[in-house]
Amino acid sequence: MSAFKTGPVFEGFGPHAPVEGMGPVPADTEFSHAFDVAVPAEEGKNSRGFESAARFINMHVAAGVDPDNIRVAVVVHGKASMDLLNDAAWAAKGREGANPSGAMIREMLDHGVRFILCGQSGIAYGITKDDLIPGVETALSAMTAHALLQQRGYTVNPF
Repeated sequence: MSAFKTGPVFEGFGPHAPVEGMGPVPADTEFSHAFDVAVPAEEGKNSRGFESAARFINMHVAAGVDPDNIRVAVVVHGKASMDLLNDAAWAAKGREGANPSGAMIREMLDHGVRFILCGQSGIAYGITKDDLIPGVETALSAMTAHALLQQRGYTVNPF
């Protein structure tokens, strides 16, 4: 039986497990954390990189951190850029069905998670603003997005 479960913020994705022997994370802890995602989702599955961001939120809220104290940004570039497409653009790019990561992205956006497309990757893959899930931002580049986030106090996920 797995100790991993989803919630309390995102049900259905972002699984995490409690860690025995550690004290609670103080409720007033503040996180501003950025994830770098360049690896695309496996066909028909949610993006693992996006799911890592959801896991970060779920596990810290479950450990006692106030969800209002958690700010997360997901910087997307390379082939993973295609995972930010709305369903119409997904189909127009020759993909089957709906974007498998679409519902997860929309729910995360609704909870304040920022998704930032590398503008250079967008151009390379022929992605326009109209192709993106509403709420997805575009930066000049992934490098620009990370530099600006770091200036605003965001740490970068090291893996």
